[in-house]
Amino acid sequence: MKKLTIGKVFAAAIGFCLVLSSCSKKESFEPTATTSHLAKGADISWITEMEASGVQFFNAGGNAVDGLKLLRGLGMDAVRLRVWVDPERGWCNKNDVLVKARRANHLGMRIMVDFHYSDTWADPGQQTKPAAWKSLAFDDLKKAVSNHTKEVLQLLKDNDITPEWVQVGNETGNGMLWNEGKASESMANYAVLNNAGYDAVKMIFPTAKVIIHLHNGFDNNLFRWMFDGLKENGGKWDVIGMSLYPTPENWKERNTACVSNIKDMIERYHSEVMICEVGMSWDAADTAEIWLKDLFSSVNTVPDHKVLGIFYWEPLAYGGWNGYTLGAFDNNGRPTKALNAFK
Repeated sequence: MKKLTIGKVFAAAIGFCLVLSSCSKKESFEPTATTSHLAKGADISWITEMEASGVQFFNAGGNAVDGLKLLRGLGMDAVRLRVWVDPERGWCNKNDVLVKARRANHLGMRIMVDFHYSDTWADPGQQTKPAAWKSLAFDDLKKAVSNHTKEVLQLLKDNDITPEWVQVGNETGNGMLWNEGKASESMANYAVLNNAGYDAVKMIFPTAKVIIHLHNGFDNNLFRWMFDGLKENGGKWDVIGMSLYPTPENWKERNTACVSNIKDMIERYHSEVMICEVGMSWDAADTAEIWLKDLFSSVNTVPDHKVLGIFYWEPLAYGGWNGYTLGAFDNNGRPTKALNAFK
């Protein structure tokens, strides 16, 4: 999913977020007991930037509460955190990731780290190398992937935080770190860069599961092209990740196609699968609830617990935040019915 612009001054905001986090410890929340092997997650990477901009979140009673605690109380037991190498405003750099990971860890939530290997959004339309890596030769680019991955993960480890899953690249349906790592031009290069990230993850957290994440989880041709290509070139992964953003009109056919694709990935590559991103327009909450409940029900029937979980992408976004409209909060900052599927 392509995302938009960044907010305010980072350093001052981190202090604000720490204060807010500390104050919010006084608030009560009651996590829903876990009843499924499936991770019920949310990408909350915007939360510190939103808080620093004065955005508040409200429970059903209209009281302002900590947004992460609110999600935890609604049944979400995992977070996904994107990492940029050297973003212009600081948001989603390694220190911002640590702030959010600490908060999630404090609430007992499971953690996924999502490496973009860029200074900004990486998605099917752009996989721009970080400015500092722009002129590197291919072997040095590979080293930069490894060093960045280890640096971020070591920071978490030094703070007693252990991610359960790590994404090497974001929506890499045509590779990453273009043009060297563009899969349509050199699948071999993409496999090498991916493996540099994979091996780096295993050096810091040997038991973490490494995810390769593509867009359009309903598109079996895309997934077969990519994972056949990686397999032929020695590409490494533990989990196949996918995004799914249907409309209220096509969610049934997209769910059917996505589950069919999931079963093919499991049979063809013997891989586990994670649905790393989902979303639907916030003002279609009734349909979104039905869609997500159907998706949870469908993947829960896949044998041997091969589907690991579902993550809603930035459910806290509301009120036109950064122009994004696929969150799961209404214009009053309260969660919509869509999140009932995560209870």
